[in-house]
Amino acid sequence: MNKTLVAALISTVLVTPSALATEIFKDDVNAVSIGGFVDARVINTQGETEVVNGASRINFGFDRQLQDGWKAYAKLEWGVNPVGSTDIVYNNRFESIQDEFFYNRLGYVGLAHNTYGSITIGKQWGAWYDVVYSTNYGFVWDGNTAGVYTYNKDDGAVNGVGRGDKTVQYRNSFGDVSFAVQVQLKNSEFYTCDIEDITQEACEDLWTTGSAEAQQVEYNYTYGGAVTYQATEKLVLTAGINRGEFDVTFGNGRASTAIDLIYGMGITWGNFDQNGFYAAANVNKNENHDTDNIGRLIDEAVGVESLFSYMFDNNIRTFVSYNILDAGSDYVIQPNYNADPNDVFKRQFVVMGLHYVFNPETVVYLEARRDYSDFTSSDKDQQARMELSEDDGVAFGIRYSL
Repeated sequence: MNKTLVAALISTVLVTPSALATEIFKDDVNAVSIGGFVDARVINTQGETEVVNGASRINFGFDRQLQDGWKAYAKLEWGVNPVGSTDIVYNNRFESIQDEFFYNRLGYVGLAHNTYGSITIGKQWGAWYDVVYSTNYGFVWDGNTAGVYTYNKDDGAVNGVGRGDKTVQYRNSFGDVSFAVQVQLKNSEFYTCDIEDITQEACEDLWTTGSAEAQQVEYNYTYGGAVTYQATEKLVLTAGINRGEFDVTFGNGRASTAIDLIYGMGITWGNFDQNGFYAAANVNKNENHDTDNIGRLIDEAVGVESLFSYMFDNNIRTFVSYNILDAGSDYVIQPNYNADPNDVFKRQFVVMGLHYVFNPETVVYLEARRDYSDFTSSDKDQQARMELSEDDGVAFGIRYSL
């Protein structure tokens, strides 16, 4: 049993990459730490230049030593928007366009033991994130092709692949192999209508009257798991899967079921925050797992993310990443969408970055995105809406970690 690896999993895998924390209280039993960062940036994209929030957040960690080698711990994390609300839409994490000053990101409590592993309950990073997180180091434009930020760049809460809601997760390690398994215990029922600008209440009323344009959707439990193999000091291999299920009942009485499935693998070499070369890549196959940029469920897609970085001795870090999510054409299977069978969805872009790392807690950065996506459609209005959030861009910012 590699107890060091177990401890590392407990303290780091459940939070985002490069997470830092400062201990503010400690006695013989309890410890409290504070972490997070403030990130503000100037971004130029979609013909606009504006100051925007860079996914700033604050978190508190709590640890309590128990008898017989057990430990209790908890984490609470909120996103914060220090620059005020903004109307600009760009291809970044969902929280970067939140209007609220505070909003929930993570909240879980757990028990851990060096031999028996750990169990956590709450809103937490999903097991699937273990497979793909190593390409998610860009500050401004992260991947959005690894199946984490689903439903048009949301936080992955619905299907448990990102910051999953109502998740129970177990982790443990044997030698150089660690694993995570989870179940998402929730009951979700909502209504969708093939009509723009309709409220949830009006859509439900339409479904009640028997309209074929309205659907009742039940999306409840999801399941997932991941395996990590520390092959060498620098080489890490990952693999995982996540599954959910939609039950759809149309207003006219017709019913159907769609399986939400994603599976894939990843490879990582080196450490992004240390001097020298770093490389990471992952690939996934998914079905009914995400939506296109106007909310239509994607039948099948293949996603690839890659990132290559080099950090010099003078504190300059450079990186380039290439990402693609290819659903091809005829990817919308829901007949009521009335989609053109020749519609194409291919999200594809390159990001280049230059970071000056004063120290791990203070980074000044410049990042640029070049878009190569293809959202061809005979409906030019829909095509324009699809292309809006996938534009080229350049951003300059400062990240100050707590």
